[in-house]
Amino acid sequence: MITRNAPARTSFAALGTTATLLVTDTAALEAARRLLAAELARVDEACSRFRPDSELSRVNAAEGATTSVGVVFGEVLDVALSVAASTGGAVDPTVGASLTALGYDRSFPAVSREDPRPVAPPPSRADWRAVSWDPATRAVRVPAGVALDFGATAKAFAADRAAAAAAEATGCGVLINLGGDIAVAGRPPARGWRVMLADDHRAADGTGPVITIHGGGLATSGTTVRTWRRAGRRMHHIVDPATGDTATPVWRTVSVVAATCVEANAATTAAVVLGERALRFLGDSGLAARLAGTDGRITRLSGWPPDTPQEAAS
Repeated sequence: MITRNAPARTSFAALGTTATLLVTDTAALEAARRLLAAELARVDEACSRFRPDSELSRVNAAEGATTSVGVVFGEVLDVALSVAASTGGAVDPTVGASLTALGYDRSFPAVSREDPRPVAPPPSRADWRAVSWDPATRAVRVPAGVALDFGATAKAFAADRAAAAAAEATGCGVLINLGGDIAVAGRPPARGWRVMLADDHRAADGTGPVITIHGGGLATSGTTVRTWRRAGRRMHHIVDPATGDTATPVWRTVSVVAATCVEANAATTAAVVLGERALRFLGDSGLAARLAGTDGRITRLSGWPPDTPQEAAS
């Protein structure tokens, strides 16, 4: 996804992707950028699967022992468990060991795109209900052999929280895009935030479909960008918790608009995991959605507008 209609914008690398910030008041850009960078640093320190000094790494290495965690980790864990419950386990934070077994064992830019090693047998089925979590004492216990991964929730959580904080602090409209996870807060531009959809947010060519949002969140999940090959098999980064394997690619991309980026991203990730069953899941949710199939078909649900290939501009 790309956006091109704010008076000021800036981008920088964060959380293994690109963070893009747009504001409606040019004078507020630097203050909003500092708030965003600080929020992303806190989330990375708490929730990175690839930092040995992160709280997530400490919890995963505890081998079934109870661990005390900080406020940010606790908030993200709360969100991840809530998302697991609301999606019937389709989006499960206990897929960390499966991702490692499939070859996603380091920050994605460093993942080997051609790995000849055979795929390791999937670990025991992931199940979020096996996580013991006491919000009052911030004590968490993950069974031995199970590893948490917040890839389906941490970026969206950070986008929502940073957008709200920046809008409150600066008094202007804010849009934050973390690799396709978009959150907006404050007063939007007069014509709204116009967002162009693309399989890869880094390579949008200016010809994709454009939608307009005024608040809440927008997310796109897909099976074509974060990919690699393992023993000749094509892998992508979304795991089906029921099998511990890469979710069968039915949809090239799924885009959803919701009240928050967390809700939107939960729905898009669940849709990729559910495959054809996503149509009923999203239809029941009432969320506006656009699903692009691997066979080229486009399905729109709950009022998603027809595609309008044009420049995303105010």
